[in-house]
Amino acid sequence: MTDREPPRRRVPKPARTGERGGPGRPGPRPPRRPDPGAAPRGGRPRGGRSGPRTIRLGSPRPRLRMVGLGLTLVMAVFVGRLLQVQVVDAGSFTTAAQKNRVVSREIAPERGAITDRDGVELATTVDAYDITADPTMFSPEQTKVKDAPEQAAALIAPILGVEEKTVAEKLRTGGGVRYVMLARRRTPQVWTQIKDLKTAFAERATKAAPSVLAGIFQESSSKRVYPNGELAAGTLGWVNSEGKGAGGLEAQLDKDLSGTPGQIRFAQAGGRQVPTAGGSEKPAVPGEDIELTLNRDIQWAAQQAIGEQVAKSKADRGYVIVQDTRTGEVLAMANAPGFDPNDLSKADVNALGNPALQDVYEPGSTSKIMSMAAVLEENAATPGTHVTVPNRLHRGDRLFQDDVDHPTWQLTLNGVLAKSSNIGTILATGQLGTTQPEANRVLYSYLHKFGIGQASGLGFPGETPGILAPPDKWSTSQQYTIPFGQGLSINAMQAASVYSTIANGGVRIAPTLVRGTKGEDGRLVPAKKPEKTRVVSEKTARTLATMLESVVDDEEGTGALARIPGYRVAGKTGTANRVDPKTGRYRGYTSSFAGFAPADKPRVTVYCAIQNPTKGSYFGGQICGPIYKKVMEFALKTLQVPPTGAPAARLPVTFTAGD
Repeated sequence: MTDREPPRRRVPKPARTGERGGPGRPGPRPPRRPDPGAAPRGGRPRGGRSGPRTIRLGSPRPRLRMVGLGLTLVMAVFVGRLLQVQVVDAGSFTTAAQKNRVVSREIAPERGAITDRDGVELATTVDAYDITADPTMFSPEQTKVKDAPEQAAALIAPILGVEEKTVAEKLRTGGGVRYVMLARRRTPQVWTQIKDLKTAFAERATKAAPSVLAGIFQESSSKRVYPNGELAAGTLGWVNSEGKGAGGLEAQLDKDLSGTPGQIRFAQAGGRQVPTAGGSEKPAVPGEDIELTLNRDIQWAAQQAIGEQVAKSKADRGYVIVQDTRTGEVLAMANAPGFDPNDLSKADVNALGNPALQDVYEPGSTSKIMSMAAVLEENAATPGTHVTVPNRLHRGDRLFQDDVDHPTWQLTLNGVLAKSSNIGTILATGQLGTTQPEANRVLYSYLHKFGIGQASGLGFPGETPGILAPPDKWSTSQQYTIPFGQGLSINAMQAASVYSTIANGGVRIAPTLVRGTKGEDGRLVPAKKPEKTRVVSEKTARTLATMLESVVDDEEGTGALARIPGYRVAGKTGTANRVDPKTGRYRGYTSSFAGFAPADKPRVTVYCAIQNPTKGSYFGGQICGPIYKKVMEFALKTLQVPPTGAPAARLPVTFTAGD
């Protein structure tokens, strides 16, 4: 059938009017042209062949809408965050950025100096260095030496005054630590020694064998220095490791001495200052210089004298006060044993502080001058009043006696003071009232006016006010022992102030240690004037001064060792039973001597006390009288006080029965 013609394809004719579709209606759709590759209905391709299948792509519009929506959300988030950063939180972010960029550092002020009354420096501040190290530079990898920390420690520990083991341990610090402090506030000389060693080792170092001292560095600092060592250390005090006053006047006047810190602000990047970014600086205000009332030379003489006697007597401690009787200014306040505030590590903890103000003890017979002042001021007796003093006196629950056995003495009131009779003092003060309780109240009022039982006025840290019970609390024995200096307690400054009051015509001037302050202009601003209180009349004070001369000048007096050739000297000895601070029981003695000179025109008061002398004499006139003489002589010469040249008034010490 290959030669047969294929059948002709019938072509449909156009639709006629009136046929299907009709006029005005569309005619039948033309038949769809078959796709050559499409399979006929029934599932098989036409002609029995299978052709390639065509994949038809979906519309991209939905995807574009999703992507656009996502980008819109992301952009909305960014825009919202930008608005928050640049508008809402702009201030806080600016502050944080400025804080990180701008560095603020405090500038430490220079601590003020402390000088004596003549401007001689007793405490000052000098340049110093903190010695530091980078432990990572002492590792075996860095130094090529296994024991580099030990080698470095052996070289610098003796210079720093620190144990080798301590230095080596710090240099071996691991964990990537780059900074350790080896020693604080060392003098420039110490750093110079270390720097010279570093230089010497650096010159010999090689790449294969670096220097074992390469990791030692310094930081500028300052150091409080006391040029005179132990001189007035108890009064001056010291500063702690932070440069703050921690004792004595350094602590009391710390606010004035410290000054006001300054501040520097600058921009930084990468830990370094940006020089072109500007900055600001508020300079530190240095502390004020403090000028004391102390005289360095008199302080030295007092300290030498008390130190030698404490060592000679093998005593626990001792103190000397020197005071200007006209002004109340303290010219010297010495303690023994002392300490060196430049190196507290070597100080005896029991020697720290200022015992002359902080120790409280029973004064003994130096206190009798207050009893005599009350008797004279109340007109209960005169210096010539006869007082018969038996060997023993029974009062209250006790039998009283004097420091030596004696037959019945026929003494004047002046003689009672000159021979320091306990019994005579009890008899004399008994005349202050018609009853013993009344006499107690009168005596208490004078003791209080003299400053006993209250602060001296110095305001010194740790100062004791002493102990003086009100008269209605005095025990049966106290009402008889207090008149001669047992049963009440004082400090050395209070004792000296009593004698200065008498020397000043009966007016007590509160003692002072500070003359004034000096600012940057160098002008002295005087300290506030001390308080003045009249205790006894000028007449009574002059009479007491004359009676005190008998203690020193009369052959029967107890203070002969305090005599000073050419000068009239007023003084009083004291020997008291001492309360042991460890046991609270009486054990040992407190030996003392107090007085002023010239007796007829007073200028200087000196008070000395020694606690628990265990070698040689323990009587106040024997061991403190010579100290008084030595210090008083030096003070009179230093202040250029001439003798008055007037003859001493000789008051009778004894009387003859029947006179």
